[in-house]
Amino acid sequence: MIARRIGLAGVVAVVVAMSPKLFAQWPSHPTPGVPRAADGKPTLDAPTPRTADGKVDFSGIWMRAGGGGGGRGRQGAPPPPTTTADGIPLSTFGEVAGRGFQLPLQPWAADLKKKRMADNSKDNPDAHCLPMGVMQMTSHPYPKKIIQTPSEVIVIYEGSGTTVREIFLDGRTPAKDAEPWWNGYSTGRWEGDTLVVETVGLMDDGWLDVRGSPLTSAGKLIERFRRPNYGSLEITITVDDPKAYTKPWTVKVNQRIMLDQELIEFICHENQMFLKLTGRERR
Repeated sequence: MIARRIGLAGVVAVVVAMSPKLFAQWPSHPTPGVPRAADGKPTLDAPTPRTADGKVDFSGIWMRAGGGGGGRGRQGAPPPPTTTADGIPLSTFGEVAGRGFQLPLQPWAADLKKKRMADNSKDNPDAHCLPMGVMQMTSHPYPKKIIQTPSEVIVIYEGSGTTVREIFLDGRTPAKDAEPWWNGYSTGRWEGDTLVVETVGLMDDGWLDVRGSPLTSAGKLIERFRRPNYGSLEITITVDDPKAYTKPWTVKVNQRIMLDQELIEFICHENQMFLKLTGRERR
C-alpha cells in the first residue's frame, strides 16, 4: 500500500535531481552564434536574434525558470518564475504560494480537480506514459527545442516521451470535423515581434497541471511568444475554456536559453522503476 502512494511529484523530483552525467548522450558541442563578453562568458542580455526575413528567431533549446534535469543549462542569472497575468508567482498552473490566487473553475471542474488531487494525480496522462498536453509540457522542468522556418515552428519537448509539436504559420486552419488530438492543432501569426499561437481541437478530459486543473474539448489555448533578449523567452498563455472555467485566465512561463547541450532521448516506458513501485507496469 505504501508503494502505491508514491506521488507523481515525488517521482519527478527524483528524476530531475539526478546528476548531469547521467543525462549525457552527446559530447559537449559549443552552440554556434552565441554572443560573448571579452572574458568568453555568454552575454544573455544581448539583442534578440532575427531570421533573414527580419522576424524574431526563437530557435534554440529552452528550459523553464527553476530548471531541473540535474542542473543542465544554467548559464547566468535565472529568469523570473512563472506568474499569472498580474505577476502573482505560480508553482503550477493553479497553485500559488501564499497569495490566494484561485482558478475560475466551474463547480463541476472544481470537484474534478479535488478528486484528482485526492487520488495523488494517479490518472495524470504523464503517469501513464501518455502525452501531457501543451500546458504541462510548457511548464515541465525538462527542456524543449524550437526549430523555426518561415512556414512553421517545430517544438521538440524532451519530456512526455520526446513529443514533437508543429505550429503552422502558412495560414491553414484545422478542418471543422478534425479528430481531436492530445496536443490539438496549433496555428500561428505574427503581431509585430510577438508570435501568437492558437491551439484548438483538443481531446476531452485534459490536465493542465499535475494537480489536475481540467481542460475540455471546448477549450482553446492562446500563446504569445516573446524573446526580449538573447537568453530569455517569455510564453504568455491564455486558457479559454467556457465549459470548465467561468472566464478566460492567463499565466506567463519564463524560459532561459540552454547552451552547449542537446536534448536526450526520453522513452517513457523504458527502464521506469516507478511503474513497478506504483503497480502500473505493463503486464
